[in-house]
Amino acid sequence: MSKVNVKCVASKGAVIPEYKTVGAAGADLYALVDSPITLAPGKTAMVPTGLFFEIPEGYEIQVRPRSGLAAKNGVTVLNTPGTIDSDYRGEIKIILINLGDKDFVINSGDRVAQMVIAPVIQASFSIVDELSDTTRGSGGFGSTGV
Repeated sequence: MSKVNVKCVASKGAVIPEYKTVGAAGADLYALVDSPITLAPGKTAMVPTGLFFEIPEGYEIQVRPRSGLAAKNGVTVLNTPGTIDSDYRGEIKIILINLGDKDFVINSGDRVAQMVIAPVIQASFSIVDELSDTTRGSGGFGSTGV
C-alpha cells in the first residue's frame, strides 16, 4: 500500500502531509486555524488540519507527537498514539496538550504532529477459564527491574 486518498481544504491553506526525509516513518501534519490558538500550560486544544483521509481497509493512521515540540516546548499529543480508523471520513484534528510552563501559540502552517500509516489486525476473542503459564506470569509495572 503506497497510495492514500486525501481531501484537502487547500483553499483555506491546508497542507498535504509530507515526509521530511527519505527514511522518515512519520509524515508531518500541519495546523489549519482561522486565528492563532494560545495553548496555556496544562491546557488542551483540538487543532484542525483541513485534511480528510480515505484510509484503505486493513490500515490505520496513528497520530503521534513531534519530538521537537515536546523537547523544546513541552507540547505533545494527548492521546498518543491517536488512532484514525479506516472507516472514518471526518476531518483529522490533533489533540495537543501543553505540559510546559509557558504559553504556546499555534498558527496555521505550524507542524503540530506526525502520522504513521500502519497495518491493523483484528483479532477473534475467546473466553477461557485459564491462560498458559509463562516465566513472567502476572508480574508487571516494573517487576522485571528498572
